[in-house]
Amino acid sequence: MGKKVAFIGLGVMGAPMAGHLARAGHEVSVFNRTRAKAEAWVEQHGGRARMTPAEAAEGAQLIFCCVGNDDHLAAVTLGREGVLESIEDNAVLVDHTTASADIARELARRALAKNAGFLDAPVSGGQAGAEHGTLTVMVGGRESDYEQARPLIEHYARHARLLGPTGSGQLAKMVNQICIAGLLQGLSEGLHFAEQAGLDPESVIDVISKGAAQSWQMDNRYQTMLEGRFDFGFAVDWMRKDLALALQEARGNGAQLPVTALVDQLYAEIQAMGGNRWDTSSLIERLRGLTEGGSMRP
Repeated sequence: MGKKVAFIGLGVMGAPMAGHLARAGHEVSVFNRTRAKAEAWVEQHGGRARMTPAEAAEGAQLIFCCVGNDDHLAAVTLGREGVLESIEDNAVLVDHTTASADIARELARRALAKNAGFLDAPVSGGQAGAEHGTLTVMVGGRESDYEQARPLIEHYARHARLLGPTGSGQLAKMVNQICIAGLLQGLSEGLHFAEQAGLDPESVIDVISKGAAQSWQMDNRYQTMLEGRFDFGFAVDWMRKDLALALQEARGNGAQLPVTALVDQLYAEIQAMGGNRWDTSSLIERLRGLTEGGSMRP
């Protein structure tokens, strides 16, 4: 039997995730800051578009959020007409935003005061993963809340796991982004080296992808990197936001992240080239620019 749910935030990730819930037979109320997007979603999937997050959350057993950052998340949950103004007893708020562990803990505290639950549940897998229902979800919070939300999360996730108390999901997402940043810089340098050395990069990748150098980034991004195509995927602006969260957390817990800090600055140079919305694999373009002209081309 379908549940009454709400979904707040219908961007490139949220819209397809909410679509999976609707197709699974749940009654979905949606809210988006740009109302036209909510109305277009309803026209395609059914359900109802609401004027405020509080209206969307009324009567919902589970409320899902997927917005841009801490400020956006606070606005739709803690702000005037936010989710927590109308959240029901024993409902669970599931936040898929990549945000700070601090705001996750604040939302959990505020939800508990309303006799409701909260899960911080950032995702990995990008727009394609959201569309195909193959996301990975890293979750922090109470086990009872997770068990209530898990069957619905599984409509759009290939793998989900409760990793610990509130904040654990956001901290795990930081680990994810730290690992990706280093991999992409290494892959960029490897492909660039192959080009400069006069090797056929396609042939090189065919060989090394069968060995220890293989990675998801290599399998899915090397071709577009060689072609200089970056108008897709996870934007540099978003990655810098995520890396800033990781670096801030590291300053508090004492973790040493020299490579992450370096790659963050390399992404700043990509932004200076006008690549704010380029895919994160665009790090190779910076290397090519330095080689071809002695300075990065705009």
